[in-house]
Amino acid sequence: MSNHGRWAALSVAAVSTAAFGADLRAPVRWSKASGAAPAAAQAAPAAAQAAPAVAEESKAARDARMAWFREDKFGMFIHWGVYAVPAGTYKDQQIGGIGEWIMNRGKIPVAEYKAFAPKFTASKYDPDAWAALAKKAGMRYIVITSKHHDGFALFDSKASTWDAVDAAGAKRDLIKPLADAARKQGLKFGLYYSQAQDWTHPGGAKSGYKEGESWDEANKGDFDQYLKTIAIPQTREILTTIQPDILWWDTPTWMTPERAAPLHALLALKPGIISNNRLGGNYHGDTETPEQYIPATGFKGRDWEVCMTMNDTWGFKSYDQNWKSTEDLIRKLCDIVSKGGNFLLNVGPTAEGEIPQPSIERLTQVGEWMKVNGEAIYGTSASPFRNLPWGRCTRKVRGGLFGRTTTLFLHVFDWPADGKLVIPGLKNKPGKAKMLACGSPLDVTRNGEDVVIAVSKDAPDKIASVVVLDVSGEVETAPFVGMAEKDGSILLRPENAETLGQLKSEGHVNLNLGYWLNPKDSASWRIKTDKAGTYNVSFDAAGQGASKVVLVAGDKRIEIAVSDTGDYKKYKNVKGGTIDLPAGAQVLRLEAVAAGWKPVNVRTIKLEPKQ
Repeated sequence: MSNHGRWAALSVAAVSTAAFGADLRAPVRWSKASGAAPAAAQAAPAAAQAAPAVAEESKAARDARMAWFREDKFGMFIHWGVYAVPAGTYKDQQIGGIGEWIMNRGKIPVAEYKAFAPKFTASKYDPDAWAALAKKAGMRYIVITSKHHDGFALFDSKASTWDAVDAAGAKRDLIKPLADAARKQGLKFGLYYSQAQDWTHPGGAKSGYKEGESWDEANKGDFDQYLKTIAIPQTREILTTIQPDILWWDTPTWMTPERAAPLHALLALKPGIISNNRLGGNYHGDTETPEQYIPATGFKGRDWEVCMTMNDTWGFKSYDQNWKSTEDLIRKLCDIVSKGGNFLLNVGPTAEGEIPQPSIERLTQVGEWMKVNGEAIYGTSASPFRNLPWGRCTRKVRGGLFGRTTTLFLHVFDWPADGKLVIPGLKNKPGKAKMLACGSPLDVTRNGEDVVIAVSKDAPDKIASVVVLDVSGEVETAPFVGMAEKDGSILLRPENAETLGQLKSEGHVNLNLGYWLNPKDSASWRIKTDKAGTYNVSFDAAGQGASKVVLVAGDKRIEIAVSDTGDYKKYKNVKGGTIDLPAGAQVLRLEAVAAGWKPVNVRTIKLEPKQ
């Protein structure tokens, strides 16, 4: 869990400087709480006392280093290790949670867990087939767990015998063959490494425990000694022998700046390497790593990558059959890229080295879509539109002798039944339009502030059809105008609000309007209704104190009471009565009632047609 639940100890004045209103979900395997070093942390080794002086990287140098990552967009994550042997079951009992955490969740003693290793045979492991599958799926890079939290290394480590060569039935290095196979396919190759958590080697960090504590005497020890003898030497090994393009740290449990410094310094062994934000010790790395969710508005000014499972687990669990559909995966890819991110999609092979058939089937189907529509994914940047009612948008900007041209790739999920694809608020002069799949030209007209493309009656692709539209120059859009959803309801989302004062949209999941310290602040939305009607108003709100807000629509105002929920993250649904809206364009505004005002967080306001 994250440590955002401490608001009760803060005064309103303190809240203004303590990220009031944030509504963040802690990643499943990493949270600030689990990564914080306890007050009783032992002194770091002398070699880690200070971070090395690093020359500041220029924007041009960083852009050059990150260029392939921004171009490639789609990668394969692989979680593979000894945890694939129990496959979610210990002593005939199914252990809850994700498969690779079975040792921790099941409190399995080190000796018993090590006894699984001989059955980790990798007897059907075919690294060439794995790399070929990734390429067939349209993926352009691979990241595999070189060592996960159980401390087991898939490579031939000189720092430990708890690896695939010395301890497992595989009796061979499993990383180098995949690195070679990936590079043969033209794919970039990255390594995940659990630098802090290690449940087997003495002293390794254990989420949920204080330093020096564990469920087994065999893995207790000194954390700094563990870093010195295992984490630092193994990081050096993989950087020098494999020379990965990505080093994907995971979980900063018990890490401090002093402890992280020598690990960070090792990155210099592989010039051009990309690292993520999970090392700890205030090292932010190159990429944000939202896990199992898609941030509503991306990460401004940061490269980022969503990592996600196809079912409910990262490491193989024999009984987890809750698979996402191909449609879901393709639309998630479109959504992520439309917000400026990359998609790292996981497979969890068996102990024999087989990727589960449902994963293969879905990756093959995603690859078929990518073969036709990859141009709308690779090398694109985020959508210029806040929200599109029918799908997502990506773009490419090109320079030429006659100025810049922007190509918009319109990923249509909900195909227009009337044959008119409306691009709302596009100010640019539209150029040519076509279907990406077949290249057939499409007629383009303007209707006020909107551009309308005439399309066929039936969708070429039931999952996501891509329409291509060229426009002159950089894209200019009119202020966002919300339209009714399929069920007739109107959603006033935080990310679409125009805010006044400190009030702003916060969080990456379940966005909310927060920082509402000043009752003079407000939020407004532009909407357009096809016909007049009466709407029921509701939203979720949280706060430490009862307050009142007002929803204003023209000369109509409804006052809504918000109760004290006791915490700025504890939301309760608020029913706000009804409001009458005329037909046409209008502005709705949310204001505070100054008398007795107590700050609140407000999530999406729903206006539902009264039956």
